[in-house]
This record gives sequence, structure tokens and C-alpha cells, in this order.
Amino acid sequence: MVNTMPIQQTTAPLMKLPSDQDASGRTLGAEEIALLTEAIQSGTLTSTKGTFVKALEKQFADLLGVKYAYACSSGSAAVHTAIAAIDPEPGDEIITTSITDMGALTPILYQGAIPRFADVDPVTWNVTAKTIERCINDRTKAIIVTHLFGNPCNMTEILAVANTHGIPVIEDSAQAFLAQHDGQYTGAMGAVGCFSLQQGKHITTGEGGLVTTNDDALARRMFLYINKAFGYGDPNPDHYFIALNYRMNELQGAVALAQLPKLQGVVDRRRAAAAKLTAKLQGLPGIATPQLDPRNLHVYWKYCLRVDASLIAEGAVGLARKLKAEKGIFSAPRYIQKPAFQCEIFAQQRTFGNSHFPFTLAQPAAVDYNPNLFPGTFTGLEEVLVLPWNEAYTDQHIDYIAEAVQQAVRSLAY
Repeated sequence: MVNTMPIQQTTAPLMKLPSDQDASGRTLGAEEIALLTEAIQSGTLTSTKGTFVKALEKQFADLLGVKYAYACSSGSAAVHTAIAAIDPEPGDEIITTSITDMGALTPILYQGAIPRFADVDPVTWNVTAKTIERCINDRTKAIIVTHLFGNPCNMTEILAVANTHGIPVIEDSAQAFLAQHDGQYTGAMGAVGCFSLQQGKHITTGEGGLVTTNDDALARRMFLYINKAFGYGDPNPDHYFIALNYRMNELQGAVALAQLPKLQGVVDRRRAAAAKLTAKLQGLPGIATPQLDPRNLHVYWKYCLRVDASLIAEGAVGLARKLKAEKGIFSAPRYIQKPAFQCEIFAQQRTFGNSHFPFTLAQPAAVDYNPNLFPGTFTGLEEVLVLPWNEAYTDQHIDYIAEAVQQAVRSLAY
């Protein structure tokens, strides 16, 4: 007798991964609520009179082992504050990376300087001493290095080049809390360190930032810049130069103060999960797991794969599509869709009205965005696949991601 009953198709249920965009992937809890309540009950929400932001600044400076830390309103504000402290002349150049968030670039323009884009290593997506040195000239005022995805740049080599030329280095450590190079924390090696407390960072206040330094003069400039250049505490305070109000408020300070003791645990859990995923994906054809410098401690803001399009159909884009369609895993091929210098703000020089300032002061080489000058950038963006990542991942989550990648690679392999 033939069985005419329909065959039930069974598929494994999709697993919902914790997200850093909500409570499932964040460490926010009773500690933050307690300090927020205390801040609100105090009735003092401005950091000029309150205690939470000041306590955060001291504790963060102590954590990194630096003399000064100042809180501000965002990671972009932190970068702007650092550049303002360096105080470039209009038309000066600041070397930066071609793969970064726009919030780390527009502050350069707002200070009248010209971003001089350095190419990156296509394996780490970080600038290198060699790519930086090619850009140095008599207009170079500063160098910004971005420790992308939580993986430190080679600061030993970069600082050697910078010091030879007498150029200060600003570390963009927005994605690199407690990352280390050769036993030193990122954000504590250059002239200034910049950090972000935005929603998806290792610790968060929704928005917020921090700047760090060991330099007394830079510390004074940064404190003033955050405070409209008003000399709080001076005998005869005044507004000493053009500056903005980039202060963090006490509510953010309270949340950050509760988040800070959790940071080491956050980093440890991210690193442990990353090691497990690397072990499961090691040797998978067409896939390269993060390449680590033995001197570095990578803190995995995100976990990134390099995808070989000659072995995997449609490369990173095809793999991302497959992960989403079959396993519900949302990943980001390319990280940013194009190099920063191809965005309209640079390509069309759209700045202040129709003036094109400060590009009107630029040397031709500084605004030469010929793709042939940036082979590492284009290769790196073509290959990178950014997987979602946070400290709440369990072994079950890692197994799910690993199996999803393995299955997708098998189905897409040439």
C-alpha cells in the first residue's frame, strides 16, 4: 500500500543571536539603574557641578595608566577635541585611514585641515608605518591611527616614524577598549587617545566619548575645548579660543561609571568566544580568520573574516546573503561600502556652502584619490565580512555561527 500522506519537511529552527542594539547583548542592569537613580535624586545633571563624570574621568585614566582623561559627548567629539588640541593651521594635513567612520574624518575638516588618506594593510585593514610614511610632508600636522575592529595597529613602527618627523599621533580607539600592543593599552601610547561609548561599543552610554593623554599642554587644550574654551577654575576665566560644548552630562556619566567595572569581563568574554570560533573555522577553504600579531591583544569589537571570491561564489557578498537567507545571521560585507575618500564630502568637496573650504588650500597630492594609490583599501573592502559580535555569545551561539559559515561555504564553493 502506497503511503499518500504528505512528507513533513523539518528544518532546524533559526537561532536568535544576542544583539548589541538591545539588552540581549549588553551588560546594562541594576548597577546602572542604581547610579542613574542617585544622579537624578541629586538634582545635578550637569557635569560642571556634578560628581559622576569627574569620577569616570579619574577611574578611566587610572585604568589606562595615563595622567588625564576627559569625558565628552561622543566618539566623534573625542576625535574633534584631539584635533583641536593639536591646533592645525588652515591647510595643514592630518594623515588618517581610508577605512573608518565618517565621524572620525569630518572633525579634520571642521578644524580647517585636510585629511591625507593612507592606504591600509589588506589583511588587518589598519594603516601601517609604511603607508603613513608615504604621506608625510612639510604640511603634516598629525597622524590619526584607527585600531579597526579592536585589533591594534603596529604602534611600535608607527611611533618610530612619527617621532622621527616630530609628528604627534592620535589613536582612534573607539573600537579598541583595553586592546594592547606590546603590553601597552591602545589610547595610551600616542599623544592623544580617543574612545567611543556609542551603543555598539564594548561599554556604552548610548552616545559618549573619552579622550586621554599624558601631555599637560594637550590636556589643558582638551579640557578647554570640551567646555567652550572657558577656563573653569581659573582666577579670571574667559573664553580663550573658538570651541564647542562637548560636555558629557551626569546621566551618561552615571551609566559609564557603572559600565566601567564590567569592561574587563566584556573583553575577556569576547576574546574567548573569538578563539572558539577561530578554532572551528580554521582551514575552511576560501575563508581566512583574523590574523593576529603576537604582540597584540585583539578585543574583537567585531569578528571579521576574509573571503576569497576565487573560491567562494560572489565572495563576501554572496556569503553574507547565504547566512542571512538560511540562518538569519546578519553580517556586513565590505564594512563600509566604499573608501571614505569616495564619499561625496571628499569627492565633491561638499563642506561649507559652496566654498569647498578647506579643500581650496589643499596640495594636489592630498586630494588625489586615484584607486591605484590604495590597493590595500580596495582589496580589504572586497574581502572583508564583518560578523555580528558581543559579549553575550555562548558556546551554542558560536556553534551556530560556525556551522552556518561552514554550510554556506560548502554550498558556495567553486
